Parts: sequence; C-alpha cells; structure tokens
Amino acid sequence: MTSQCVTFGLVPAMRAGGVLADGAYQAHRDFLDFAVDGSPLLVRLADLDAVSPLALDLGPSDFAEQVRTLLPEAETPLEGSRRVIYGCPECAGLACGEPVCGGFAGGGLACGAVTAVIERDGPDVVWRDFGRQTGRTPDAERDGYHDIGPYRFRGEEYRAALERLLPADGAPAPELPAGPRALLIGPRAALLARLAAALRRIGISAEITLDAVHAHADELRKYGVVVFGRTIGPDERDAVLGALAAARSEAVCVTVLAPIVPLVVAQVEQALDRTPDHYRRLLRLTAVAGGAEAEVEVASACRVRLVAHRLDRLSRPRTRALFDTVLAPGAHRIPLETRAVRGRSFLTAHTSEAVLVAPVAR
Repeated sequence: MTSQCVTFGLVPAMRAGGVLADGAYQAHRDFLDFAVDGSPLLVRLADLDAVSPLALDLGPSDFAEQVRTLLPEAETPLEGSRRVIYGCPECAGLACGEPVCGGFAGGGLACGAVTAVIERDGPDVVWRDFGRQTGRTPDAERDGYHDIGPYRFRGEEYRAALERLLPADGAPAPELPAGPRALLIGPRAALLARLAAALRRIGISAEITLDAVHAHADELRKYGVVVFGRTIGPDERDAVLGALAAARSEAVCVTVLAPIVPLVVAQVEQALDRTPDHYRRLLRLTAVAGGAEAEVEVASACRVRLVAHRLDRLSRPRTRALFDTVLAPGAHRIPLETRAVRGRSFLTAHTSEAVLVAPVAR
C-alpha cells in the first residue's frame, strides 16, 4: 500500500443536463467532487457520467448523512468497508424519489456505482480498490479501476474537509450553494414557455418576465443565467444589463440563437458552467470547412457527443445526434453529415460535465 500522502479537498462540480436528440431529458446536477492533489477525481474516469454522494440538491439531513458515510468510522451497508464514491446522476439520492441507485439513500446499486474501500491506517485515511459495483460484492478483476489509487490522505486534513459540511452542535447546517436559476425575458410565448418547462424538467428553476428592469436587486442576484428572447430589442436588453450591473449580479446573459429548445437549453448549460479553466476537459468546439467537419479539443480523455440543430424549410426544429465516443487528449477533426448541418445550423458538444455551442460557419 502506498505510504506517500496526497492532499484531499472538495471542489464544486456540475453534471450538465439537456434535452437529448431523441427527446429524452438529462438531469442537471450540482455536487462536490473529490480533489486529489488538487485535481478532481472524476476527471480521471474518462467515460463515467456520474455524481458524487455530495449532491447539492439533497435536503440538509440527507446531505449530512452522505458526508458521514465518507468517514471511515461510519457504518456502510456494503461489504468490505466499501463506500459509494460516484453514482447514477439521474436517480442518485432523492432526485427521482426512489432511493434505488448508487446507494446514496441507503438503497441498492441497480444503476451501478463506483465504490472504494475507505479505511483508517494509523492516523491516515486510505482510499483503495476502486471499482464499478452493481451487487453486494464487486468483481475486482473485471470491474476494478486498476489505474486509480490507492490514495493516502492525512486524517486530520481529510476529516476537516468533510466535517466543515456538517452542522456543529447546536448550530444550523452550513449553507450550501442554491440550485441553478434562469430568468427568461420576453413574452410568455411558445418558445419561452417550452424552454422554461424543459429547464424545470432537468432541474433548473426558470421564471419568465417582461420586466426585469424593476425587479429587486436581491432577486436579480439569485439568477445564474438570464436568457433574452428573440423579441427583445437592443434598448430593452441594455436596460436589463444596466439593472443587472446595478444589482451586482453575476448572471451570464444569453441571447437565443434559434427557436430550438434543446439548443437553447445547451446555451443555458454552457452559461451555468463556472468550472475553472484548469479543471476543464472540453476546451473548444468549431465547425470548419463549410460545415463538413467539426473540430473538438479536449484536455484529457473523455466521452464526447456531437449534436446538430437546425430549422428546416418550414421552420421546424431538427435535432440530430452525429457522434458519440471517447476522445483522447488533443484536437480532433470529425466529419459531419452534410444534410444534418445544411442551412443555418448549430453544433453542440457534450461531455458529462460540460456543453459547448457553436454556429456552423458557411
């Protein structure tokens, strides 16, 4: 077992939601990831779409319970001192009301989870034997992550990072970041109504208004993204931007590129992503050579999906999945189906934690 200690920390992370090409919905999840020597652990699992047990949409008591399960003294329902490190982002915890996936709410492992042995070793805490688990006992040879760990953390540092998330005796629980909120500005017409419904479906609160200028500053500061509908003119936009600046809002402003709900949802997800540059895996997306190719750049190995969005001749939205595979670090040129990007089209690139949107140049 390794004798050299590495640092342990917690960093904000996001699982990007969206409307998939087949019309299905993918949930948005905010959570705390584990940082090993300053780098998010999830990034080392190239094609894993998962969240840690420290999901910020859990209630205070459930969140505290998940924090305690990561302490080596806590009991675990799994054999061999194994504990869930990452689980299903769609139904982990209480997201779907059924605690059956990932073990986050004490249920089973129906969707699979990444688990590891967490144990004390003298004054230190060790994470070892990482593996994917769907039953009571994992198959270490078949499902183990043999290139991950073991990690030895200084016990005092490890416990301090986790215990900061727990309520002190007689004190309220520490305040966690609020869930994502989007303000949609424009008439309550078909597009914004459908967009609001889609955002709420994936876990992003959305409100529609025609008058953000006179909103209270405290209210404006609650939004992470502001979406301008297609009917909003320059003067109205400037007035809203002035109100946001006066309120010291940190919201990112987005202008609807086209009346295509999955595309605008992708714009919102891109705006909500505040990941520091040195943690990003998905770096760049462009459409080159008249739309015949896309160029995608990734910092480390990860699964990337490319989707094309366009309006047909009758102004009907068309969304088409083009590409889905794990890419190695670097820049990649990917041929595109010409019929999928004809006319005024847009591409979206998706990893589990990020989305990029780009117009198809002509």
